[in-house]
Amino acid sequence: MTQTPHSATFERFEHLTEILPDEVVTHSLVQDVTLASGKTLALITLDNGHDHTRPATLGPATMIELGRTVEALAARAAAGEIDAVGVTGSGYVLAAGADLSAVSSLREEAQGRAMAELGHAVYDQFPALGVPSFAFINGTALGGGLELTLACAYRTVSTGAQGLGLPEAFIGLVPGWGGVYRLPRLVGPEAALAVMIENPLNNNRSLGGAAFGAVGGADATFEPADFLEQSLLWADRVLTGELEVTRPHAVDPSDPEVEARWAAAVAKGRALVQAKTSGAAPAPGRVLDILEANRTLTQPESAELEVEALTELMATPAFHNTVYAFLDLVQKRGKRPAGAPDKKLARPINKVGVVGAGLMAAQLALVFAQKLKVPVVMTDMDQERVDRGVAHAHADIDKQLSRGKISQDAANRTKSLISGSVDKSVYADADWVIEAVFEEIGVKKAVFAELEAIVSPECLLATNTSSLSVTEMAAGLKHPERLVGFHFFNPVVYMPLVEIVAQPATSQEVLATAFVVAKNLRKTAVLVKDAPAFVVNRLLLRLMNEVQEAFDNGTPAEVADGALAPMGLPMSPFTLLAMVGLPVAQHVSETLHTAFPERFPLSTNVQRLIDAKVTSIWAKGEDGSVSVPASTLDLLEFGDAPLTGEELLTRTQDALALEVKTMLDEGVVAAAEDIDLCMILGAGWPMFIGGLTPYLDQVGASERVNGSRFHS
Repeated sequence: MTQTPHSATFERFEHLTEILPDEVVTHSLVQDVTLASGKTLALITLDNGHDHTRPATLGPATMIELGRTVEALAARAAAGEIDAVGVTGSGYVLAAGADLSAVSSLREEAQGRAMAELGHAVYDQFPALGVPSFAFINGTALGGGLELTLACAYRTVSTGAQGLGLPEAFIGLVPGWGGVYRLPRLVGPEAALAVMIENPLNNNRSLGGAAFGAVGGADATFEPADFLEQSLLWADRVLTGELEVTRPHAVDPSDPEVEARWAAAVAKGRALVQAKTSGAAPAPGRVLDILEANRTLTQPESAELEVEALTELMATPAFHNTVYAFLDLVQKRGKRPAGAPDKKLARPINKVGVVGAGLMAAQLALVFAQKLKVPVVMTDMDQERVDRGVAHAHADIDKQLSRGKISQDAANRTKSLISGSVDKSVYADADWVIEAVFEEIGVKKAVFAELEAIVSPECLLATNTSSLSVTEMAAGLKHPERLVGFHFFNPVVYMPLVEIVAQPATSQEVLATAFVVAKNLRKTAVLVKDAPAFVVNRLLLRLMNEVQEAFDNGTPAEVADGALAPMGLPMSPFTLLAMVGLPVAQHVSETLHTAFPERFPLSTNVQRLIDAKVTSIWAKGEDGSVSVPASTLDLLEFGDAPLTGEELLTRTQDALALEVKTMLDEGVVAAAEDIDLCMILGAGWPMFIGGLTPYLDQVGASERVNGSRFHS
C-alpha cells in the first residue's frame, strides 16, 4: 500500500490541523485491486494504526489526507489507469464520525465554518471521480463515516457491522456533510427520519448491517467472514454490466406523492422532537429545517444550509455540553469505570439462571443469551408462567428478525439457548443466577436462601432490585461475598446502564465478574454504594416528588407537569409516573421515605389513586387533548399554596443540587461524573445540557444550595 503525494487543493484547510496537533490521524491507504474481469479498482482503506482499539475518526488532518487521496485517484481515473474506486475500513470500523475533540476545539466561527466546508470539499469529489465509486461498509460508520458512504455511487454492508447511523441530532449538530440531503433520497423520508431523528433521540440507537441493508441504505449485504472478497466480486459484476442495481426505496422528491410523504415525515419529526426535548435542544429542529427545505434544493444548495447550521451549532453551549457528556463520560469514563477491580479476577460464565419468568425476567434472559451466547434457564412457580416467559423472549427474537436486526441463523441459535423450568435444581451447574422477582425484601431473601442450597460454591448471585438493600439480602446468606446488585433499566435491550451495587461483603472476584459481564452485555456499568434506590431512581424520585408535592399543594396540573420543560427531559414527570407505574413509584418512594423522611415525603394523593386503581393523573380525550378527569380530581385533596412554573423549576433544581451533594458526601458514587453518566444512560437525561451536574452549575442551583459548583 502507498500514500498519495501532496496536493495543494486543500491548503486552505491546513490551519485547522494546527488547532489539534495531537490528532490521531486516520490514514487513507491505497491499494490497486485487479478484479476477476481484469478491471482495476483502487481501494482506499481507512486505518489509524491503533490496532483497532481506538476507532477511526475524521479530524481535519484525516479529512485533508482523504481529500488529496481522492483527488489523486480522480487524476488516475482520467488517465485510464483505474476503473473504479472503493473505500472501506480496517478491523470492524469504517469511521466513527468526526473527531469530536477536534470539532469542539474550533471556538471561532471561521474555524467551524472551515471544518464544515472541508467535509463537503472531500465528499463532493466522489460523485465527480469519473469512474464508479463503491463503499464497502465493513463495520461502524457513524456521522461523517456514514456520510462518506452515502457520497459513493454504490454500497455493500457486512451483516456483522454494528453502529451505523447519523447521530448528530443526539450530539448537538446536524448531518452536515451531505447526509441530510442524500439519505432521504436513497431510503425515503420515513427511514431517513428514523436514522436522523428517531434513533438519535431514543438513546442514540443505531442500525446493524442487515437492518441498514433492509431499509435500502446498502445495495448488497454479505457475511463478515469474506465480506471484502464478496464485495469486490459484486463490484466487478456491476462494472461489467452483469448486474444492474435497483433501489426500490429510493425516491424522487419532485414526485407529488413523495412530497406528501416528505411533509408527513417532517411533521412527525417535529412532534417527536417536542415530545422528547420540549423543543429545548437546538440541533434536532435544525436537522428538520434542512430536511424540509432541501426537498426542492440541489445538493450544493443544501450544502450551504448544512454548513451554516454546523457553523452556528458548533459555537453553542449545547454542543460543548454534549461533547462533555458523550466524549468525556460515555466514551471515556463509561469504558473505564471508577472502582472496577482488575478484570483478571473475573470468573468465567458458561451458564446463566434467571429466577422469575415475567416480562423483566424474559428481557434479562434474552440479553444474556444473545450477548454472552451461553445457555440461560428461567424458573417460576408454575409451567404456564415459565412457558409464557420463554415465549416472550422468543417473540422478542422474532421481532428483531422481522426488522432485519439479526439473521435467521442468529435467531435460531439464541432461541435454542433459552429454556425454562419449574425446578430450581436446573441452577446446580450455573455460574451466574440473577433474580427478577417481586420487589419485596422478604421474597428476595427467601429466593437467595433457596438458591444457596442448590448452586455451586463458585456460582455468583445477583439481584436486579431497583431500590432495596442488597446488604440486607446478603445478611442471611452463608456466603454473602457472592452477592452483588446488578440493576438493569427498562427496556433492558435498549437501556445501556447497569448499576453495579457492591454491598460490604461483596468480594473483589465477584465485583470484577460483574463488570466483565456488563461489558460483554454491551452495557455501561457504574459502581454504586448500597444506598436506597441507588442513583437514577433516587434522583428521579426526588424530582418527581417535588412536582407531586407542588401539585398536591394546589399547583394546577398543567403548570406542575410543564414546569420542567426547559430541562428538555425525555418525558414530563406525570408521564414518567404513569410509565413507571404508580404502585412501583410509590414503593420506591416508601424506601426513600424510610431512609430520608425530610427530603422524600410520601404523597397521600398518589396512594389514593393507587387504591382506586387509577393508573395515570392525565387522561387523553377523544380529540387527543389531555386533562385530569373529574373522577380523578374527586379522589384528591389539595392545599392552597400553588407555585408558578418558574418557582417549581427553581425549587426542583435546588432539590436536585442538594441530593447530588448529599450522595457525593455519602460516597454513593466516586464522583459527580458518575452521577451524570447514570442519569444520561439510565434516565435518558439530555446530553445537550451536559448531564445533571453541569446543568445545575449553569442554572446557579449548585451555588445557591451548596455554595460551590460541582465543576470548576
